[in-house]
Amino acid sequence: MPGLDKVFYCDNGSTAVEVAMKMSLQYHAQTGNPGKNQFAALKNGYHGETIMTLAAGDLGLYNSPFVSMLPAIDHLGHIPYVSGQDDPLFMNAESVWPEIKDFLDKKAGCLAAVVFEPIVQGAGGMLIYSPDLLKRLRKWANENNVHLIADEIMTGMGRTGHCLASEYADIIPDFVLLSKGLTGGWVPMAVTLTSTAVYDVFYDDYNSQKAFMHSNTYCGNALACAVGVEALNIYEEEKIFERVQKDGPGLKERMSRIAKKTGLLRNIRGIGFIAAADLCDEKNRPFEKGLRMGYQVYQEAVKMGALLRPLGDTIYFLPPLNIPGHVLDELEDITLKAIKKVINKRIL
Repeated sequence: MPGLDKVFYCDNGSTAVEVAMKMSLQYHAQTGNPGKNQFAALKNGYHGETIMTLAAGDLGLYNSPFVSMLPAIDHLGHIPYVSGQDDPLFMNAESVWPEIKDFLDKKAGCLAAVVFEPIVQGAGGMLIYSPDLLKRLRKWANENNVHLIADEIMTGMGRTGHCLASEYADIIPDFVLLSKGLTGGWVPMAVTLTSTAVYDVFYDDYNSQKAFMHSNTYCGNALACAVGVEALNIYEEEKIFERVQKDGPGLKERMSRIAKKTGLLRNIRGIGFIAAADLCDEKNRPFEKGLRMGYQVYQEAVKMGALLRPLGDTIYFLPPLNIPGHVLDELEDITLKAIKKVINKRIL
């Protein structure tokens, strides 16, 4: 992405997010704004499992055991969720923005950065929201000297059909974090991307003590970098981004067909190579959490040959970006059979 021409090497996604947050804090301190030392993030977000990233996230399953040691981070609600690009409100966050802006305005003087997963919140339930929120957030951040930290660890490298999901909003964040797709998941690697303008704040004589001091043992590991270079070659040779743009709608269509055939899925949503839906009963009601219906469907799917890892009672597809079409057909068939088998057991 133009403007993000400086790279800080990390070895995992959580570290990449933590690096960006620390870098933002130090940037403001070194540019005469030490009071800008707080963060905001989106409700239902997930950003990792180090202390700062747990605090930025909003999922009690991960956070609750450590709440006593987490720094306070505000979470913005009223997220403009949509079903996908074909949703009439895909590019319209007008109804929710005034309340979000009002909250941000009250915090502007102390905010260092806003952390978010662009367009899709993964662990929160594969929730898709309007890119218009990010367009408005970018404008507000520019006016208030606040950084935008885009956690593209799940959404980046073509998952949504663009190299970065932030492209849907036509914005350039101040920090972009990448990991999983960099090496195709084969070896650990992550990066924190930022601009020359940020970099220059840390570049000075050693005695000034302005350097950004952060290191992990395997940051920039040579083997991981070699795998990353080859992965980038494959993205280009196989035209992965174009392929996702072309075939992505079919993934959501598969989920819709399963919903139609079973009557046991609702809130079908998808973008790029992401499709999700929520299990429901015959009357379109959610199941009691204690039944763990999603896990039961997962167990049946594994027996049939598909690793259909659920998020609670949310069933989702997140396949490799170069998966053959016939394998997606098998995935659809197994998912359909697994749902029917679990529900039939329940009825009997």
